[in-house]
Amino acid sequence: LTLRRLFCFNASSSASVAPSKKKPLVFLGSPQVSVTVLDALLKSSSSPDSNFEVAAIVTQPPSRRERGRKVYPSPVAQHALDRGFPSDLILTPERAGEERFLSNLRDLQPELCVTAAYGNILPTKFLKIPPLGTVNVHPSLLPLYRGAAPVQRSLQDGVKETGVSLAFTVRALDAGPVISYERYEVDDQIKAPELLELLFSLGSKLLIRELPSIFDGSAKVKAQPQDDSKVTLAPKLTPEESWLSFDQDATVLHNKVRAFAGWPGTRAKIAVIDETTSQCDILEPKIITTRVSSPENVQNEVDDITFIKGALVIPCGGCSTLEVLELQLPGRKVVTADAFRNGLRGRKLKKL
Repeated sequence: LTLRRLFCFNASSSASVAPSKKKPLVFLGSPQVSVTVLDALLKSSSSPDSNFEVAAIVTQPPSRRERGRKVYPSPVAQHALDRGFPSDLILTPERAGEERFLSNLRDLQPELCVTAAYGNILPTKFLKIPPLGTVNVHPSLLPLYRGAAPVQRSLQDGVKETGVSLAFTVRALDAGPVISYERYEVDDQIKAPELLELLFSLGSKLLIRELPSIFDGSAKVKAQPQDDSKVTLAPKLTPEESWLSFDQDATVLHNKVRAFAGWPGTRAKIAVIDETTSQCDILEPKIITTRVSSPENVQNEVDDITFIKGALVIPCGGCSTLEVLELQLPGRKVVTADAFRNGLRGRKLKKL
């Protein structure tokens, strides 16, 4: 892969203009939420008074999606291409420790690297390349929720407040000194995809605000070490965790539905009973949207699922009740509880 060392992407660049003396910055990110941060960097770098420019983008390799054979670039790579970013400056190593990739990165001579949900572990050899270091936009209030799924695990825990941190990257996972952070109050109905988007939007603004201090070196002076006694971890989600057990409290289940929204989702087992024939079918719908029922709706028999005001009302552990507002049967579209009820044709529901 040939890299053009003197060219850095800038919306105002021209062939007649002398090579730029702006500081080269390399961005690393992969999913759609990273696009917000990349856009903020590209916009800021194109302003007349900017002292940096995006020299290259590092992202996950193209992958197959939607059960097809066609290979698609990562959302970050696709967005960069759509914006006219040079394709030979979009680097897609399988691992960030590949010597060929590290050699290309050294050729770019980046002053700073910025990561936002890149999805690859950065080895020491990588971290030694940019003289100003590598900073990461992390969607939690570090040292809380270090790891791959901070937003999902915080929602699962039912937190009332979260935030986004800007921290220097060190070899240990999400353990570097924190430059700055923004707090965010969590609504009890918000789901993980929406909260992820909001936090990375906040993080992009935080990054742009702090870039001057990072470039002049004062960020390293003011950055605060993390308190290791307060560390909590946020391991990635697994499909095996997606099942709901109605023996648990309704609040626990509601928080899990919010946390697992998008991927892998949450599933439940429900019995559909025809009382005229005694036939019993087992359904395994995805539970899409829920809320914790108010006390006056707690009137079910122990295993019966009833319908009240557009919701499936399910008795749960601790004398609590969960309302299911939207659900999805395998191979079907998401439907409201009312639409689901209409398809039952008088049959009864019981939880399993």
